[in-house]
Amino acid sequence: MDFNKKVLLSKANTASFRDPNGFIFQQDGDIFRYISPLYKEKYFSFTESGFYEKLFQKNYLIHHELLTSDFADGSLIIKPKKIPFISYPYEWSFSQLKDAALLTLNIFRTALEHNLILKDASAYNIQFLEGRPIFIDTLSFDNYIIGQPWIAYKQFCQHFIFPLAAASYIDIRMVQLLKVFIDGIPIEMAKNFLPFKAFLRFGVELHLILHSLFLQKANRKKIRQNQNRKMLKNSLFGLIDSLENTVINLKTNKQPTTWEKYYEEHHTDEYRTAKKELVIEYLQGVGGNNIWDLGSNDGFFSRIAASLNKDVISFDSDPNCVENNYLRVKKNSEKNILPLLMDFTNPSSSIGWANSERRSLSERGPVDTILALALIHHLAIANNIPLEMISNFFGSNCKWLIIEFVPKSDPKVKELLRFREDIFPNYDINNFEKIFIMNFEIIKKNNIGNTDRILYFLKKR
Repeated sequence: MDFNKKVLLSKANTASFRDPNGFIFQQDGDIFRYISPLYKEKYFSFTESGFYEKLFQKNYLIHHELLTSDFADGSLIIKPKKIPFISYPYEWSFSQLKDAALLTLNIFRTALEHNLILKDASAYNIQFLEGRPIFIDTLSFDNYIIGQPWIAYKQFCQHFIFPLAAASYIDIRMVQLLKVFIDGIPIEMAKNFLPFKAFLRFGVELHLILHSLFLQKANRKKIRQNQNRKMLKNSLFGLIDSLENTVINLKTNKQPTTWEKYYEEHHTDEYRTAKKELVIEYLQGVGGNNIWDLGSNDGFFSRIAASLNKDVISFDSDPNCVENNYLRVKKNSEKNILPLLMDFTNPSSSIGWANSERRSLSERGPVDTILALALIHHLAIANNIPLEMISNFFGSNCKWLIIEFVPKSDPKVKELLRFREDIFPNYDINNFEKIFIMNFEIIKKNNIGNTDRILYFLKKR
């Protein structure tokens, strides 16, 4: 494959601009990483030492291959394994962020064992592949210098310790603060909102961080002296152990939610079985293997799709549902399901520098098939989103759509309308079909069991 350096610079991924040693780019559907001449010597040093291979063997680092390059300046191109869907920390469950933190520490420990240091502890260096976290930044390592402190310590706390502590001691939804603070929760904020018992639980680690706040009030000379304080290698191993214990001991603060046991408590086995049979029938007729399951709850239908060799992103707005879904993926080693937290009345938008550093959900699509089961009444009735807008959203994000229409005669819709005025005269089956056929062709439709609910199998026009 031929590469033109000037062209590559124009293709640089907007999420990798902060690294002076290289950048990610895409060409002909494949992902590549450009490595600048500044990092070339280190790259070969790490390769020849067996460090990268060690990370590959442990499934810590994304696999890559070195491609030949004829750049005169000595820069390199490597081809990492492609991640099917890029997710962000603010879309993860508590345990996903926790596992990402533990992986980061394991990688740091492995690096130290090879006389290297992890210079970057960003949560964005982690992705989820085949049900488990994996590190994707090949250039995050440097040679260890005796007495060198861990410069990424503060970053690790802001990206992992503080969000996890907030989720553990305050509310599981606090992880989503990372959507606002994409460089991690600031130390000053964590100090103000974390309860005193969290300080006691963190012990030495948090004490050191809080001590740094005190140092900020001192003169710059004292701050420089503190930053230049040398740290023995054994102390770094001790720091890793302490941080690891802190992360492991943090437990999710799950409050009961409406949707956590939705199918178990609100629907009959007959309804669920009839719906399952129809979903299987429809899924067997779709093209492509990629599916977004919107409002997936505990992932029941995501697993049905996965059993048909589909790759499923299992979205839900309930953090408890996503947490339970991920723990099941982890327990059963389910490789083709990725649970993520997403509110489809406010899906992830483009954020970061120039609103292009972290991509919106739609920019990470489209997908072959969308499953929208027992969702439309929540969008249209509970959140006042017009059917036209819902149809257009689906039409711009998928080729195939399996959607469940829940009419006003359904007990769940009656419950939504119980304490509010019915301002939805156009919410009926005829208007639904009239609007959706503007974007889709109706392939099949069936009543679900003995209910008034109808499942539709639609194809993009």
